[in-house]
Amino acid sequence: MTALSGASTTLTPRATDFPRWYQEVVARAELAENGPVRGTMVIRPWGYAIWERLQAALDERIKATGAQNAYFPLFIPESYLRLEAEHVEGFSPELAVVTHGGGRLLEEPVVIRPTSETVINSFFAKWVQSYRDLPLLVNQWANVVRWELRTRLFLRTTEFLWQEGHTAHATEEEARHYALRILREVYQSTLEEVAAIPVLIGRKTERERFAGAVRTWTCEAMMGDGKALQMGTSHELGQNFARVFGIQFSDESGELRFAWQTSWGVSSRLIGALIMVHGDDFGLRLPPALAPAEVVVLVVRDGEGVVEAAEAVVAELHTRGVRARLDRRSDVSFGRRSVDWELKGVPVRVEIGPRDLAQGRAVLVLRHRRTKTTVPLAGVTTEVTAALARVAGELHAEAASFARARTHEVDDVEGARQAGVEGFARVPWRAIGPKGEDQLAADSLSVRCLQATDGRLADPGEEEDLVAIVGRAY
Repeated sequence: MTALSGASTTLTPRATDFPRWYQEVVARAELAENGPVRGTMVIRPWGYAIWERLQAALDERIKATGAQNAYFPLFIPESYLRLEAEHVEGFSPELAVVTHGGGRLLEEPVVIRPTSETVINSFFAKWVQSYRDLPLLVNQWANVVRWELRTRLFLRTTEFLWQEGHTAHATEEEARHYALRILREVYQSTLEEVAAIPVLIGRKTERERFAGAVRTWTCEAMMGDGKALQMGTSHELGQNFARVFGIQFSDESGELRFAWQTSWGVSSRLIGALIMVHGDDFGLRLPPALAPAEVVVLVVRDGEGVVEAAEAVVAELHTRGVRARLDRRSDVSFGRRSVDWELKGVPVRVEIGPRDLAQGRAVLVLRHRRTKTTVPLAGVTTEVTAALARVAGELHAEAASFARARTHEVDDVEGARQAGVEGFARVPWRAIGPKGEDQLAADSLSVRCLQATDGRLADPGEEEDLVAIVGRAY
């Protein structure tokens, strides 16, 4: 096994300028580019294919919890948002409002959805009449618009893609159980097992909870520069929206009760997380489950039988269920093609040239390790599948090791302030409290979540001996 020499990707090294490196990877790997309206985003085919695979993994898990997909309108009457005071206050600075349609002033302005609690709950009020109608579990795949002042592709854009789940339940306990099930079985599972991203799960503080929720649960991850990124949230809405929109049901004794609700979502910012957690100075490093192509077979140089041998490898990989592509382009140099596939993060490359074919061998290149090995051509597909099986675990282990090295146990606000410069601080919540949160915010730090001392999810009423995870966030 041989380590690859530095390739001339001309990417800015991460250690030199992480934000610039990120932007260059997005552009050079052909993931996305800016749209014509400030803050909008064009997701290119390679980037969208990654999103489709993430979406499929999430959707399978969402449906396993009993939720069904539906679709609700993009336009929401402005009056709907104003029914829940805290909700509208939280979103007011980000709203895009339409005042004219068909060349005429609208009787009532409509909001382009920033989230769908209000419009969905207006229909829940129609659909829920009896305890037999519960639980009502609905998910929506859609786009939303939040008028951001400072934007960055995938991480924070005016328009982005996401899923948002909304549910109604007969009891508070059932709603909480479902919100936590989504957090663990959908979000944490997908992030850890599919995206190979280690995450912390915990409860948001009052300052950080979702506008209109009584409690917010979150998945947080450390990026390659030590900053935090909120990966997904699951909210207990209590009966706030049910009371506003009249979501009531007759229980088994005939008594009229308000439903208990949840909402939860993740977005296309997860692609940004993939870049920042797994990327290196040579571009993307994708876990196989999310790679549009798990393997690319490169014809080094055309020669008698070379293309046919490469095609045979691709065909055999397809029979094994591996997403493989053939690159036989003769109008682009082999070096350029190798660099381009490396930028795109394809987990494994198989390289075959005339000399390799003559000697009955192929070269196997592992993107995440940047190593190459010569293997018998006859057994190359077995070698490839074995290598693919190791990639995600090794990426996860590397990211987890990095996060551990950048996480420090501290005792107070000042310690959290110092540790938060380069990573996470674990600090007793009683040593911070709301006042300490204000002090940290002045230094662009925040409490990402609260956990029990052993790292588990703390019960809602459990306030003693909580640990705050503090960091600088995107």
